[in-house]
Amino acid sequence: MADPRFFTNVGPFRLDRLAEIAEADLGGTADPARLLQDVAPLDTAQADDLSFLDNRRYIKAFTGSRAGACVVHPDFAERAPEGMALLVTPEPYKAYARIASAFYPPPKRDGGIHPTALVDDSATLGEGVWIGPYAIVGPNAEIAAGVRLHAHVVVDAGVRIGERTEVMQGATLSHCLIGRGCLIHAGARIGNRGFGFALDPGGYVDVPQLGRVVVGDAVEIGANATIDRGAGPDTVIGDGCKIDNLVQLGHNVRLGRGCVLVAQSGVAGSSKLDDFVMIAAQGGVGGHLTLHAKAQLAAKSGLMHDIPPGETFGGLPAMPLKDYFRLVTLWKRQLKTMEKKKDG
Repeated sequence: MADPRFFTNVGPFRLDRLAEIAEADLGGTADPARLLQDVAPLDTAQADDLSFLDNRRYIKAFTGSRAGACVVHPDFAERAPEGMALLVTPEPYKAYARIASAFYPPPKRDGGIHPTALVDDSATLGEGVWIGPYAIVGPNAEIAAGVRLHAHVVVDAGVRIGERTEVMQGATLSHCLIGRGCLIHAGARIGNRGFGFALDPGGYVDVPQLGRVVVGDAVEIGANATIDRGAGPDTVIGDGCKIDNLVQLGHNVRLGRGCVLVAQSGVAGSSKLDDFVMIAAQGGVGGHLTLHAKAQLAAKSGLMHDIPPGETFGGLPAMPLKDYFRLVTLWKRQLKTMEKKKDG
């Protein structure tokens, strides 16, 4: 059970209701009226708990689990222990996410402004806005209905935040337009001056960064992520993107819809990621490149060329992943040959 100091369980739920939420079919010895109290991992779940199986590595835990019910792929349903009710779906992880969200919905807060918050008189606040301790809202900022600004958030002059967006503790927003239903985690920095300067024998000459950051709807931006504003064109984050902790996006970067950038990855200025591109942890993208739709970059890779649609690149310098693995195999063979010569 999740720690009640931090998470509120609103269960129980009938099994048939959970199946409806998950868009799954009831299987096994499922009693539609059975009540489930909570969600739990396979190895700790009890008779009143629901769990899930999404990876064949955990089949052993599944077959030995005491969970009263489990969300499972049709291919594994026959491996269920006796007495376990099943919610059968081809997408068990997504189904479990919906169920867990039903048990533990986001906390509700009435609108209001903490007495220590500083809100400029020219700022516009929509209905039900909640502003936490020591938050700052600057001149002419526009905060739409249902927005939540947690403690020590800074919303600079002219920033616009769409409906139902939540900004966590200590994040700073400047020179940006944020869409609806976004989640910006603690310490994120959005709209900083881009890293642009001209070389000169007498010293560097800073180039004014006159663009914005434009964030679409339903975007998640992780803790301590940094997104620089554009130099003239805007930095753009498309609808539904997921940006992990400690990600860096340079000026003029453009992300299409549904892109995923995992922790400590970075994209240099003026590069473009088309729809549903994925960059794994610590992947680095050079400047002025294009990653076409559904392209992927493997972890710890350094990209110096465009990636065609749907292809996966990896390595340093990054290349088609199958070519990189061939090189790794070749290197291993060469090492073995060298070791044999040394021993001989």
